[in-house]
Amino acid sequence: MRQYDLNNAHWFKSSYSNGDGGDCVEVTYDVTGIVPVRDSKVADGPVLVVPAAAWAAFVDGIAR
Repeated sequence: MRQYDLNNAHWFKSSYSNGDGGDCVEVTYDVTGIVPVRDSKVADGPVLVVPAAAWAAFVDGIAR
């Protein structure tokens, strides 16, 4: 399994997220070719690594 150094990654939530502690995910675009995704409530928890093209298709599908 490949490891990525995400210690200095700039994570962000969707602009649709509010600050009430609900179910949110954070993503970073700091690593070329992939989009790491994590639970915003567990910042030091596991990270799901998604190929950038798959993430783009996912976001496009949601937008429709």
